[in-house]
Order: sequence, then structure tokens, then C-alpha cells
Amino acid sequence: MRKYKFKVLFTQIIAVTLLIGLWEFGAKKGWINEFIFSSPSKVLETGMSLIRNGELFSHISTTLGEIGIAFAIGIGIGFTVSVILYSSKFLADVVEPFLTILNSLPKVALGPIIIIWVGANTNSIILMAILINVFISIITIYNGFIHTDELRVKLFKTFKASKWQILTKLVIPSSLATIVSALKINISLTLIGVIMGEFLVSKKGLGYLILYGTQVFNLNLVITGVFVLVIISVLLYKLVEMLDKMFKKVN
Repeated sequence: MRKYKFKVLFTQIIAVTLLIGLWEFGAKKGWINEFIFSSPSKVLETGMSLIRNGELFSHISTTLGEIGIAFAIGIGIGFTVSVILYSSKFLADVVEPFLTILNSLPKVALGPIIIIWVGANTNSIILMAILINVFISIITIYNGFIHTDELRVKLFKTFKASKWQILTKLVIPSSLATIVSALKINISLTLIGVIMGEFLVSKKGLGYLILYGTQVFNLNLVITGVFVLVIISVLLYKLVEMLDKMFKKVN
């Protein structure tokens, strides 16, 4: 199994290396327009320049801070609301269609309203990200709760366990895999929400860096920002995967 995983990883690295190599070769030969498509060497040069002047790390720290706050709040609200809904079937039946509607609503359309309500500041960015991640968190975690093994729930009830005991001793532990799945979905959605927010109001962050690059027709800056976002996205996802493995070991 380990040998197979190494083979897959090796093939992926070769594929990415070939793609970057062909991109660079095509740019140097003039087959593709460097002004429109840039080139790996130009992107690397731009990235190194941003690192040297400290600008890149400043943008990264801003974006990561916003992601961390929005992610924690979104998961916290999602978990709390899921517990409340599980505790009251009537309330869950009342709220469920509204959750579906709010989850399907394109949140970027709320951007101007959020700016008017909260102001053109970091709070708007965080609120945008929370609105994107919180509803799917509630739906995912709550569905995990209600799909707990019914036979085990009946067994707990046979021993006169209270609703709270069933929730804390059975439902939540049984739903850890679902909660971790919610974390995986949430981290990606939070990143999207933060970047969308930075596009709208920020003067700092990777979203702003990409937007600024677009405004001044500096594609090297845009692609550098996108590459950094890809790296951050992968690292955050891997971090959640590590948490998943830790939970499985504990269980």
C-alpha cells in the first residue's frame, strides 16, 4: 500500500513538473504570450521580490488570521446550532427548509449589504466567510447526529439515559467522522469566503494582492498570489486530515 501511494505521489510530481516545464519552454520560445500567460520564471522572480521586501508574508498573515477567526466561529456556530436542532425535532423541522435556502443563496450577492451593515473593514471579510461556511456546517453536523445508529440510541433509552447523556455519550462520539468532514469542507469554504471578502473591501491580504495585480495588468503578481493560495489551501486541508487521523487513533 505504501509503495502504491509513493507511485501515485511520484506520478503527480512528474506531471506537475512536466506541465511547468512546458509552460516555461513555450514562454521562452514565444509560443505563448508572456504578458498574457506569464511564465514560471517570472512568477518565481515576482515571488522572491515579494519575500525580500516582506510584503508577501504580510499579506499571508492577514489572510490566515481572517481564515482562522472565520473558521473557528463558523464551526462553533455550526456545532452549537446542530446540538440545539438535535435536541428539538420540532425546531429542526421548522428551520430545515430555511437552512437549505440560505445555504444555496449566492453569498457574494450579500457583499454590498454586509459592507453597509458592518463597514468596509476586516469584520466584513470575516462575516462573508462565516456566511459561506456556517450553513453547510450546520447541515453536515446535524445530519451526522440524526443518522446515529438507531439501535444504539434505543439501547441507551432502555437504560433510562437522558437526551443530554445520549447526545454527549453516543451521538457526538459517533459523529466525529462527520464533524471532521465538516471541518474539511469548512476550511475550503472559509478560504473562498475570505478571498471574496478581500476582493470587495480589503487593502491587505492575498485576495487584495490578486485584485491589485489584475487592476495594474501584472499577471505575474496575480499568478503568484494564486500559487500561494493553492499552497495554503493544501496545507490547511492536510492539517485537518492530521486531526482526522488523531481522532481515529483516540477512538
